[in-house]
Amino acid sequence: MIRAVVAFLIFAVAPAVGQDIHFVVPGGAGGGWDSTARGTGMVLRQEGLIDAASFENISGAGGGKAIAMLIETAEHRTDTLMVNSTPIIVRSITRLFPFSYRDLTPVARVIGDYQVLAVRADSEIEHFADLLARFRDDPRSVKVAGGSVRGDLDHLVPALALRAAGEDPRKLAYVPYDAGGKALAGFLTGEGDVLSTSLSEAMEYYRAGGLRIIVVSAPDRVASAPAIETYVEQGIDFEFVNWRGFFAAPGIDPHLVDQYSGLLADMLETPSWDVLRSRNGWQNLYLDRHAFTAFLAQQEHDIQTLLIELGFLREDGR
Repeated sequence: MIRAVVAFLIFAVAPAVGQDIHFVVPGGAGGGWDSTARGTGMVLRQEGLIDAASFENISGAGGGKAIAMLIETAEHRTDTLMVNSTPIIVRSITRLFPFSYRDLTPVARVIGDYQVLAVRADSEIEHFADLLARFRDDPRSVKVAGGSVRGDLDHLVPALALRAAGEDPRKLAYVPYDAGGKALAGFLTGEGDVLSTSLSEAMEYYRAGGLRIIVVSAPDRVASAPAIETYVEQGIDFEFVNWRGFFAAPGIDPHLVDQYSGLLADMLETPSWDVLRSRNGWQNLYLDRHAFTAFLAQQEHDIQTLLIELGFLREDGR
């Protein structure tokens, strides 16, 4: 009886989602993480689901600096959500940082964002076949810029596409930047022939005519950018989607995690979110905390196997 009363009291006084949420972005401004966190906070405010949202960009160590901060200050971070995506899996496997998703508390997977290859408006490259022809003639003649380190997402996706086309992905000349915004800026000033980035990060410049997207990693054409051809349409059997979701500090009360997860699910049903999602070319891919955690474990296994196959990782994980 006493045990039952204690359990009831713990549940009854479990913390509730506050009226303010602090979003941590583990990278610089202008990238996909930044736009997802700020867009989420904006919609939550607009729809009256929270009173206020604040944002903090913490760059360094491929996102590891922000993760370390959240772990070290966990006791005081019950109001904090950190955005992350597929790279938390890749960077853990490749030991870019000593953390994994298990060191945080998965809250919810929210969206999927397809990857694209883009060129400057005056480029002679019109299609993926043109890029492929140049690569086959001289792999070093095609420099691909991206907002992540070697072996990470912006490198991994074009490497996978080249493998699907029958080429050696290890020959890809990749130019890394810290976050998508810096990669885009460097690419537009001539540092690289092709930009590997997310559809959402490229959309503004694509619509303004500042760059041309030659291919998207979606299974079908994306409704918000119907003129962009897929790899499959261009004869390459390849597709890839980069999820983005939110994590809380380790040790946070499970009831509070469920409330955050439910809050994000409610947000996805709002008109403001639908406008933002369509503008950025995002796909709703919601998973609650339990399904999200299971998904992360499976993706960790799949990507580790893939990285070994591509030669980015040894069998012993080094």
